[in-house]
Order: sequence, then C-alpha cells, then structure tokens
Amino acid sequence: MNIESIYHRPKNNYAYAYNDQTLHIRIRTKKNDIEKVNLIFGDPYTWNEDGWIFSTKHMTISGSDQLFDYWFVEVAPEFRRMRYGFELMNGNETIVYGEKGFFDQIPTDDTSYFFCFPFLNKADVFQAPDWVKDTVWYQIFPERFANGDSRINPENTLPWGSTEPKWDNFFGGDFEGIIQHIDHLVELGITGLYFTPIFKAYSNHKYDTIDYMEIDPQFGDKATFKRLVDVCHQNGIKVMLDAVFNHSGYYFPPFQDVLKNQEQSKYKDWFHIRDFPIITKPRPNYDTFAFTEQMPKLNTENAEVKDYLLNVARYWIEEFDIDGWRLDVANEVDHSFWREFRKTVKSVKPDAYILGEIWHDSMPWLQGDQFDAVMNYPFTQSALDFFAKGTINADQFAQRISHVLHSYPNNVNEVSFNLLGSHDTPRILTIANENKDRLKLLFLFQLTFIGSPCIYYGDEIGMTGGQDPGCRKCMIWDKQEQDLELFEFVQKLISLRKKVPALGNKGEFHIIESNTETNHIIYEKRSKNESIFIAINNSEQSIQIKIPFLAKNDEVTNLWNNEKQLTSDVEELSLPSLGFTILRSRKL
Repeated sequence: MNIESIYHRPKNNYAYAYNDQTLHIRIRTKKNDIEKVNLIFGDPYTWNEDGWIFSTKHMTISGSDQLFDYWFVEVAPEFRRMRYGFELMNGNETIVYGEKGFFDQIPTDDTSYFFCFPFLNKADVFQAPDWVKDTVWYQIFPERFANGDSRINPENTLPWGSTEPKWDNFFGGDFEGIIQHIDHLVELGITGLYFTPIFKAYSNHKYDTIDYMEIDPQFGDKATFKRLVDVCHQNGIKVMLDAVFNHSGYYFPPFQDVLKNQEQSKYKDWFHIRDFPIITKPRPNYDTFAFTEQMPKLNTENAEVKDYLLNVARYWIEEFDIDGWRLDVANEVDHSFWREFRKTVKSVKPDAYILGEIWHDSMPWLQGDQFDAVMNYPFTQSALDFFAKGTINADQFAQRISHVLHSYPNNVNEVSFNLLGSHDTPRILTIANENKDRLKLLFLFQLTFIGSPCIYYGDEIGMTGGQDPGCRKCMIWDKQEQDLELFEFVQKLISLRKKVPALGNKGEFHIIESNTETNHIIYEKRSKNESIFIAINNSEQSIQIKIPFLAKNDEVTNLWNNEKQLTSDVEELSLPSLGFTILRSRKL
C-alpha cells in the first residue's frame, strides 16, 4: 500500500458542506492501489466506557486521473459536527489514516487522532444563485453583434462585415441591434447574456474604461440599455456585465490627472506608480495589465478607489436590474477587495451571479466569501484538446475531466462557467480545422456536462476566426450564409438539457468507460429516477460498443431520435465516425 500518495485535508474540495445538513468527504489514493475505503466518523463528544463511539460508511471511487483515485462519501452528522478518519484496505492489509498520521487500528482513546469538521455553520455553506444551474449563456461582444442604430456609429464606422476585424476598426454594433435580434437568442434557447464591457472607452473592445458610470455612446444611452435589460427579462434571459476593476483605461480621468500633475496629483495613489515622472516606453514605470501602457492597474487597496468601484458595482444593479458581474483579470485583484465586493453586490441583489476570470486553480476564490464561479478554462482546454485538436486520447481526456471535477466541491462545479470559446480565443470551428462533426461533439459534451454552459456569439451558426482579433468578426445575419443545420443541432441539445433534468445539473456526472484503441468515451448523468448514458466516438472509424452498463430489462429511450427498446434486446451499440448516442434508462 502506497501511503505516500494518500492525501486529505479537512477543508476546501476534500471536506465541505454541500448544504446545511450534509458533508461531502473525499480522499485521494494512488491509482489502482487501494481496494476499499471506509469513512470512520462520529460526534467528538459521544463516548461510553469503551471509548469514543464511531460509525463507518463505505466510500466509492468518484473518479480517477493519471496518478490518483478519488474516493467520495456523503454523510449527515446528527449534531452537525464530526471527527473522522479513513480505513483503507488492500488485500489483507488495513491501515487507518487521521490527522496525526497512520495507525494499525482505529484509536478510540482520543479523538485528536482524527480530522475535525468543527461545526456545519449555515453561514459557511457555499451558496451560489440557484438559477445559474439551469442557465445557458450566450456571450456577446457588443461592437460585433448587430448594428441597429446607424445614427450613433462612431467615426469611420465600416459597413457591416465588409472586412476582417482589426484591433482598431469599428462596425457599429450597439444595443438596438441586440434588441432587434432577441428572437435569435430565444429561438436558440438562451437564458443568460454575458456582455463584454459596455462602458465608455477608447477601444472597440472597451476593456480600457474611461468612465465606469457611463454607457459608451456607440452602444446607445442608459435608456436604451434599460430597455435592453427589460426585453431580456421579458424573454426569460438574465444579463451579466463585465467589470474591469483590475485596471482602468489610459484616458480614465484620474489617470489623466496623474499624467498632467505627476507627483502632485491627488489621484497618484489610485494606481501602482513606481516612480516619477511617468514613462510608457519601452515599458511603463507603473503597473498595468500585462505590459500594456493603455491599461494602468488600479490600486484596489486605496479607500477612494475601493469606494468608487463598489459604488459602480452597486449602481448598475440598483438602476438597471442586471443579474451578475463577470470580473476581468480577477486573480490580480486583492482578496480583501473581492470580499467587500461580494458583500456589496449581495446586499443589493442576493441572487446576483459573481463570475471571476481565472485561468488556473481557483479554490482560494471559491470558498463562499468571494466568487460564485470562475470561467472554467481547464474544462475548455481539455475538451478542445480531445474533440477539436485530437492531441489527447480518450483515457487522457477522462483523466483530465476527472481532475477538473475533483479540484472543486460539487456545489461549485454545479455553477461553473463552462465555455468553449470567447473573445480571447480562436473560434472553436477554426480550432477543429473546420470539421463540423467535431464541433458538434464539443457542443454535445459542453451541454451535457455539469455546470453552466456558455456559447460565444456566432459559434452556433459556424463562424470561423483565428486568434484575437480574428475571433471578433461581425455576426452573420444573412440566413443563406449561416449554418442552419448546426444551429438546429445546438438548439436541440439546449432543448434536451431543459426537458431532461438529469442531462443538466440535476444529474451526477460519472465517466463509465474510456478506450484508447477506439478513442470512445461513455459517461453517465444519473438522477434518482433515471440514468442518461452518452457514448461518443471521437474517431474517424465506425465502432461497435458493448453496453453492459445498462441494467437488464430497463426501458431505454434514444433521446436523439426518441426510439424505445428494452436493454435485454440490445447487446452493443454501433456508432459512426465522430458519432454519438444519448440513451435514457428507466425502470419499467
């Protein structure tokens, strides 16, 4: 037994409150090294003459990655407090693992040998807005979605889609254009809109804010934005804005004051300035986003800056009833600011969604005191590598997805923002070498996974484009140039996700099988009443798959074509090249 690989910590993704009565406990062991694990648990104050009174509960393997197995158990301690440890078995060998290390047998004379969950306080339970679990997002880059009011076009606006996008050209996308095309979003099944920044800025992308309290005039005015939010809400669509609080734009008035007055500026402490006079080349002598002199980093530890930004966060919710904030470059802002940000936002709208842009392990931000979720780029990269690029095989994909899921608590995974592409990445059809069948598999996996999926505008109609700015083309509105068959495919997946609860966040996710020879995967979405099995052939050859994972004599429905049959009549599945099936299994 390889005890060096055994790992647990009594917090975060290894021991957490799933709700106000239930604890989830995980332990990590070397892959294929342990045959059985039991949780040893009991109230720390329950004793008799023989010592501490405890119970045991069998743990199951909830997933595996390249190196480790992850074991899971759910338990509801009667008095909401618990001491606990693990009994690990392999053949005739048994060891006990607790806070003080490894033992040959369960110690009953002192509970300090065991891990401690002191008390399940309701205030400590991670709680994200429940509506997010059922939301299908759509990301809009406002400058490129639709031009509905040419009267407010910025200077030198180009005809819609007349040329390739560049970092400095404008096509006149605006709020009126979005309102005029709301039917496209409703028809697709979208229930949440995420807008990249809409506030007054110099660039076409608007991440260089000039005024956080004003709409950029090329998009419209506040009355038009209010009407846009109202139209969205009337159609069952939530609205999330992009908050760029890590940095401002070069033309932000406080920074302009610093440029003008240098060390005498009353705003000098609003930024991270290393020395005076300020220089921008070859590298700025003030902190910025990356080394971009146009984006000076804000000092969120400064009380005036903090008050200003928190007022921004409050204002757009109070005045326009937006439903969430996406936080740009969130990992570079201090945790203290985000804690105050959460309190401010939730005091105005308790069910507002707070989403951080973080590309790496985000557990420090997901403990209930800062963000509700982060943009799930580890999911993104794994899906693209397997389905679009083919740079990893089925086993590697299964391992990476398992690692993603075990990096966070389940109640975090349920609201994770699962994207395939965005304004920061090449178009997914381009990454897939314009293979539409591979794109379909990407959408299939995204829309049947745990979390809150997001579609980047135009991906549903087959738009292409390379790295920024290529991924920011004008939305195609000519039906003859849209891939309507792809649109209908995505529309059907979204509809199934809504109609079949287990396909969404009501179903637990389990990888049943992965095969490197055929490069297929099978995973299950399981609820109390049914199991959904999705089999995907990510290869260029047709394959046959045995189906022992279905219980005998269940009624099985192919959800894609609505055919029904009994499992006793089926021994294997035939999947075409880059094909799939979605089977629902129910007891008769």
